[in-house]
Amino acid sequence: MVADKGKKTKLEEKGVEDDSEQIDAALVFSVEKLQEIQDELEKVYEEASEKVLEVEQKYNQIRKPVYDKRSDIIKSIPDFWLTAFSSHPVLGELLTEEDQKIFKHIRSIEVEDFEDLKSGFSISFNFNPNPYFEDTKLTKTFTFLDEGVKITATQIKWKKDMGLPNGTNHEKKGNKRQFAEESFFMWFTDAQQKDDMDEIHDEVAEIIKEDLWPNPLTYFNNEADEEDFDGDGDEEGKDGDEDDGSDN
Repeated sequence: MVADKGKKTKLEEKGVEDDSEQIDAALVFSVEKLQEIQDELEKVYEEASEKVLEVEQKYNQIRKPVYDKRSDIIKSIPDFWLTAFSSHPVLGELLTEEDQKIFKHIRSIEVEDFEDLKSGFSISFNFNPNPYFEDTKLTKTFTFLDEGVKITATQIKWKKDMGLPNGTNHEKKGNKRQFAEESFFMWFTDAQQKDDMDEIHDEVAEIIKEDLWPNPLTYFNNEADEEDFDGDGDEEGKDGDEDDGSDN
């Protein structure tokens, strides 16, 4: 009987091994099939991306002459870019008092994608001759490489006794915003090779490219709405007044 128990135990162990092998084989088969489907999906994604890129390239060619026409009109409007930039709720906070004076000399702002629309873009500020620097064009370029992002920018050639304008601390009075403590033109000094694309996040570039550039007229028309930037305080005051009135 002892011998029979030993045989039974061995058979049971063999049965467990057989089941385990079957489960492993089934798992491998399922994973292989799943990989085949995933590879098929990747091909679909690639084809879709290529089609989308073709459409974007087509419409980018259509947009360019329209942007050029817009730029020609903007050049005839005094301080257009200064007004639009200053009125933007984020970008306007980046300008020092001196920056505002320099921005009065901007002739145009341009955002240009690389020809393939995916390997990078550049943002350029074109200036009329001015008393601040020799350059008539300041450009910051973002190039997307396999190893990371390469950022290049114009090294500003400041005129004698000018240099990078520093901000000044101002007490906030009423609804007027404080000027920045650091010049916006510091943005052009941040140019380097970035090895980790996940760490690249240039908020200024993103806002200019995705928000200001597509429709600067939105912000140009908001010049007189400075109170909107301090709406919370105003609303609190209004609420307080209403509460006082209801208590009486």
